[in-house]
Amino acid sequence: MKLDPSAFVADKELLDALEKRSTLIVCDEDRILINQGDLPSGLYVLRVGSATLSMTSQSGETIMCTPVSAGALLGLPGFIGDQPYSLTCEASKGTELGFVSREDFSDLMLSNPALSIKLLAVLAAEVRSARNALTEG
Repeated sequence: MKLDPSAFVADKELLDALEKRSTLIVCDEDRILINQGDLPSGLYVLRVGSATLSMTSQSGETIMCTPVSAGALLGLPGFIGDQPYSLTCEASKGTELGFVSREDFSDLMLSNPALSIKLLAVLAAEVRSARNALTEG
């Protein structure tokens, strides 16, 4: 199964607002950012470079693998729902990301509620992409 990589990309206004609240992370080598099943500690904004999202079954079989690029919000459903991550995310060497803590994210959403609608649009796109992938496979 392959998801639509554009489903993870936020619009410029939301990206700019999140980046202002984020801490820069530069990957000197390939790096696992998110492990499927771990509890979320924050949200990642992919600034430059690429990453791969994957999901494994309980038996360890890879059932989904999707590359994503700049503008993608990584770990959003788990972060918003405060539930374990449903995907693993590995960033490639040279990738630059912004890490947004729960506190900074909450402050941003409370100070600019209109951004919540833009965030919901990304979540809706992810759901739509997953549903389309299921019906095509």
